Order: sequence, then structure tokens, then C-alpha cells
Amino acid sequence: MGQRSKWGTNRGFLLAAIGSAVGLGNIWRFPYVAYENGGGAFLLPYFVALLTAGIPILMLEFALGHQREASAPKAFRLIDPKWEWLGWWSVIFVMFGIELYYIVIIGWCANYMVFSAFESWGNDANAFFFDEFLQTSTASEDGSVSAVWNIGTMRWRIVIAVAIVWFVNWTITYRGVQKGIERAVMIMMPVLLAITVLITVWALFLEGAKVGIEHYVTPDFSRITDLKVWIAAYGQIFFSLSLGFGIMIAYSSYLPRDANIFKNSLIVGFSNSFYEVFVGFGVFSILGYMATQQGVGLDEVVTQSLGLAFVAYPTAISTLPFGQLFGVLFFFLLLIAGISSSISIIEAFTSAVMDKFTLSRKKIVTTLCLVGFFGSLLFTTNSGLFWVDIVDHFLNHYGLITVGIIEALIVGWLYRTDQLKSHIVTNLGLSGTRHRLFKYVVLQLWLYSVRFITPVALGIAIVHSLIQEFRTPYEGYPISGILILGVGWVLVTHLFAFGVSGLPWQKTPESES
Repeated sequence: MGQRSKWGTNRGFLLAAIGSAVGLGNIWRFPYVAYENGGGAFLLPYFVALLTAGIPILMLEFALGHQREASAPKAFRLIDPKWEWLGWWSVIFVMFGIELYYIVIIGWCANYMVFSAFESWGNDANAFFFDEFLQTSTASEDGSVSAVWNIGTMRWRIVIAVAIVWFVNWTITYRGVQKGIERAVMIMMPVLLAITVLITVWALFLEGAKVGIEHYVTPDFSRITDLKVWIAAYGQIFFSLSLGFGIMIAYSSYLPRDANIFKNSLIVGFSNSFYEVFVGFGVFSILGYMATQQGVGLDEVVTQSLGLAFVAYPTAISTLPFGQLFGVLFFFLLLIAGISSSISIIEAFTSAVMDKFTLSRKKIVTTLCLVGFFGSLLFTTNSGLFWVDIVDHFLNHYGLITVGIIEALIVGWLYRTDQLKSHIVTNLGLSGTRHRLFKYVVLQLWLYSVRFITPVALGIAIVHSLIQEFRTPYEGYPISGILILGVGWVLVTHLFAFGVSGLPWQKTPESES
């Protein structure tokens, strides 16, 4: 299939990697997680998690993809063929799980960008989102069918938006790394940053913004000793950096041989975290404004995840000066952030298939986007919101964390050569005897984090989640929904990973793809 694709510039790689990391969750998940876990005090465990797990695992994935010039499945196969399944599992459950519903949520954002121009939600943004836009299903009158299984019909307004988003993803990834992804992120990321700064600065000057910011940053140091706060910090770092997705391995495989892995890891890790913290000021300024306008406490307007984006913000937009413009910009911001992340998921899977099979990029991407579109339709029905919630919970809490733990154990303990460690040191971009101590310290800190801190921290998180699952069903959903949509999705993608890894390579794994 010819020589492996390469990024045109290191800047293009950085923007693509940051674009993958900066997604919808940064904008609506991080501020709420920080608020719930000690406000300003949460930043301490958050940045500890970044330094001891986020950047070390990011460096691991960058180094693995770059040193092997391979996607996740091929990279793990070259360590040991018995681990190829791990690479396939990460790209399969992310592509045929997370990506399917993620693009549906991006479709919601596209719809709301149009709604914002007309303030279509009227006086009740909550009823509009759940009852009119999603038309969320309810349990049958006799209780024999739960809301999860009362599937109903597809919401055609959402289906059309999803089709458009998939088409945009196809258009970008079809053209390849340099002409497609790199060109797209060179445009999207500066626009995303500009809109973020504009919206945040705008929000900072609203009446009551100070109330929101105080709640956001005021530290509650009594929470520092709470294990749940540390679990939340490590979870947020892991999810927001796209770790365990196979994305960073694929993206780094397109870097030139002299790329500085350590420096790139620091830039991507800190850029993502600073973006999250910065956008939180804008989010809580808006919430402070809402609380002031309604004459209520901030805790009465703070909502998590989807409620923040599709209920709280529309409510605020209706009362803001130039609210319609603010709304269009906000949902356009979410649209860009979502697409920059979704194209990276497609690329991670495409890279894996191209490495193993003699198929062209264009055929893979076209087939993938068509199958993906029909898969996304599962989440566009009246029960789609419940399906999104269940699948998201189980794939994120058990799929990604499991991949992260095994990655760390394989590289930290089972990888019997020093090639990867030497590769990181070689690409530190430093020379001379006076830098030997620095190189040694970096390597030891990285190895210690990968061997001990990361697997222990993620292991505690997954055990804690399992304990909660056994105590009470997630969000009170029926056991059938949890087993089929949650546990089932994790197990089925796992089986597919073993199946694909067992297929013969149509290319020699050790050769360039």
C-alpha cells in the first residue's frame, strides 16, 4: 500500500491530538466534576493525576505508536502477538460504541445551533429538550415495558443531523492524514480557541458571574482526603485525554522519526487541561448569571452533562443580551469540538485495518462511515437517551479503564526489551552529558508512574465502580438494559476483538504499512 502517511508538520500533529482530546466532555463535564469534588481544591488531585497518569500514559501511547510506526493492534502485536486483541478491542468498542452515540450528541448540538437562532425552546428548555426534541419514551402504563425498551420511532430531525455529521467526518478522513485531518484541524482548532475565548470573556462580564466563579474555584480542602475525589480526578484525566482509545498510538505513528515525544506529550496534556479549566470559568459565569436572574442559589441551576448543555444554557440564552448570537456560537463550539474528536476515532480504526489488511483508505473510510451511520440510528429513537447513558457508562468505566490498566502493565512489566524506554530518551531532544541526569529522572518517573501509580489508581477506580454496580443498578435502569446494553456491549466488542486478531495478516506485521 506504499509508504505510511506522515503529518506535514509537528504543529498539525499537535492540533490533531489536542483536537481529539478537547471534546464535548471538556466543556460540560469538567466544570461540574470540579464543582462536585471540592471546587478549587479539586485542581490539586486533578493536576496530580495529570502528572502521574495522564502524561505518562500519553507518553506511553505516543512512544509506542511512534517507535513501532503502527496502529494500536499492530503495535501490541509487535510487543507480543498474544496482545494484539487489546489493540483491536480499544479501536472496536470506541468505533462501534462510543463513536456511534457521540455523533448523535453532535447531531443534537447541530440542531440546537439552529434552535438558538430562534430560541425555539420557548419558556421551558427542559420540557423542550426531553418532551419535544427527544420525545423521550416512558414506561408502558401497566409497567410491563420499561422506558429503556419502549423504543418507539426514530426522530427524523436528529437522523438528518447525524447523517450530515457522518458525511463531514467521511469528507475529512477520506482525504487522508495530511490533506484531510491535518488541513481540517488547522482550521477548526484556531476557530475553536477563538470562540472559546470570546464566549468565556463575554460570560465573565455578565451580572452575577462572580457568584458562579466563586463556587467554581473556592476550595473545599476537606474533600482532599475523600477517595471519591481522587477517583474522579484520575477518571477525568483519563477520559479527557482520549487515553485507551487507540487514537494517540495511531496519530503518533504518522510522526517523523526525529519527533520529540516528551515535549509533544507535555504540550498535548497541559493544553487539554488548561482548556478544561479555562472553559469552566465561562460555564460557571453563565450559571452565576442564571442564579442571579432567577434569585436562587447556584446549586439550583447547576446540572451535570447533558442537562448543562441542552437545558441550563438554553435557559440562560433566553435572558442574555444578544442571547441568540451567544447560543449559535456556543453550539457551534460544541460542534467543532465534537467533530475534531470524532474524526480521530475513525482514523484510529482506519489505521488499524490498513495495517493488517490490503484495503485502501477510501474503501475503509466509506464502509466505516456507512456502517457507523446505521449504527448511530440505534440512538436516535425515543429511548435513545437511555441507550446513550447506559452504553457510555459501561464503555467508559470498564472498557477504557481496563485498556489503560493492561497497557500500563504490559509496557511497565511484561515488555522485556528496553527499546521503548530508550526511544523516549532518544527523542527527548536533549544532548550532552549535562542532560544525562534529566533524562534519567524523566525515564524513572515515567516508568514508576506506568508500573505503579497508573495501574493502582485505575484499578481502585474500576473496583469502586463495580462495588457501586452491585449495590444498586446504574441510575435505577432495569437489569435487562444493564446486561444487554452495558455489559453486553463490552463483552461483544471483546469477542470481536479476539476474532479479528485471529485473522491472518495480509501484510507482514513487521513491515511498513
